[in-house]
Amino acid sequence: MSSHTPTKSNVPFDHLLTDIADYVVDYIVESDEAYDTARLCLMDSLGCAFQAMQFPACTRMLGPVVPGATLENGARVPGTSYVLDPVQATFNLGCLIRWLDYNDTWLAAEWGHPSDNFAAILSCADYLNRNTAESNGKRLTVRDILTAAIKAYEIQGVIALENAFNRVGLDHVILVRIASTAVAAHMLGGTREQVRDAVSQAWIDGGALRTYRHAPNTGSRKSWAAGDAGRRAVQLALWTLRGEMGYATAVTAPTWGFQDSLFRGQSIKVNRPFDAYVMENVLFKVSFPAEFHAQTAVEAAVRLHPEVKDRLDQIKSIHVETHESAVRIIDKTGPLTNPADRDHCLQYMIAVPLIHGTLTAEDYDDVRAGDPRIDELRSKMEVVEVPRYTKDYLDPDKRSIANALQMTFEDGSSTGRIEVEYPIGHRRRRDEAQPLLRDKFANNAGTCLPADKVSELLTLFDDPAAIDEMPVDDLITLTIP
Repeated sequence: MSSHTPTKSNVPFDHLLTDIADYVVDYIVESDEAYDTARLCLMDSLGCAFQAMQFPACTRMLGPVVPGATLENGARVPGTSYVLDPVQATFNLGCLIRWLDYNDTWLAAEWGHPSDNFAAILSCADYLNRNTAESNGKRLTVRDILTAAIKAYEIQGVIALENAFNRVGLDHVILVRIASTAVAAHMLGGTREQVRDAVSQAWIDGGALRTYRHAPNTGSRKSWAAGDAGRRAVQLALWTLRGEMGYATAVTAPTWGFQDSLFRGQSIKVNRPFDAYVMENVLFKVSFPAEFHAQTAVEAAVRLHPEVKDRLDQIKSIHVETHESAVRIIDKTGPLTNPADRDHCLQYMIAVPLIHGTLTAEDYDDVRAGDPRIDELRSKMEVVEVPRYTKDYLDPDKRSIANALQMTFEDGSSTGRIEVEYPIGHRRRRDEAQPLLRDKFANNAGTCLPADKVSELLTLFDDPAAIDEMPVDDLITLTIP
């Protein structure tokens, strides 16, 4: 049996590992826009978690790994009475934030949901504040976790800009694990070297397969995969702080590194500095719990609803224009077997608002899906890629997510062509979105919390200076029913 003691390697660390550690430890966030947006992200993420508490498929995943395995002064899970170690608390909160596919989004060569990182950030912060000896007596404030969030978003989003993990069959939650590992290691007291070592471990973990996001295997794991990635991130950070070694060329080592083993020999490309770009440009799901590539399609369908609602049986064809990423991941024909299948089907997400004028989380359930009009409309849809939409989707100065719809009727008449290039959650429509995000939070929080706590939370989020100074554990107290 080996009694190996970790030793330092003389091999230089991969530049990416070092750059991530330097950014997390040294970078000073000076962007007011990033902090303002991060506050909205925090509010929205908590609201998503509260709403998910209404769904038994989610709540059955919550709690300790085995019954009774709680931790005195552990991290609390918003919306619940659970008090858990920070690893399992992260899994719980990650499930809640992500479950309904309603949290914020980042779209690039790779896509994902940067607010998944709040699970690790909030759980570590609450744990540290409730055990102040662990944080050298310093209570972390909301401003501290907003800073951590800006950095986690940036790590996840910048790596996603040019690296399509989906094209090699890997799920985007690998980036949640990498980003959360970096900020969790720093929050828990790690040095620059320990942050770097922990991040190397996150790359060595490889990536979950996207199997659970695609037919014929689409399933509920896609709703807890981010929580699992965050859980692993906190575990890796804690192990590293106990002295576990890092691996210098975890990304680039010939044959055995991430690139050769899992990225088909391609190099991981990072061609812009880490700053606050991702937080400033993140996309919110304001009105619809729909996969983000479909958000503008749903908005177009809602606009068309008054014109077509009384003529649904007269529709001959539905022409859908979209971008390449939507064609690749949510263009689905044939049977849809469960809610996870439906909320990643472009045609389903168009059909429901054409019929009802809106799209809600409940519309993915089996009962609502049994409406025969949905599949009838799906069968009449033709989905085509528009090259300009694909180009503008990838343009860093535009980052549009365009869709257009037009109906043709049996009598030869047609609706107008409704095009929506930028969803309401886009940076270009941020002012329009803010009051709606506040309403979204109030409605979601009201499903889980008493009215006085909802009111207090809304008052706090309306006062940036007050909430920024608030210790994180005091904020979490307000999220417990």
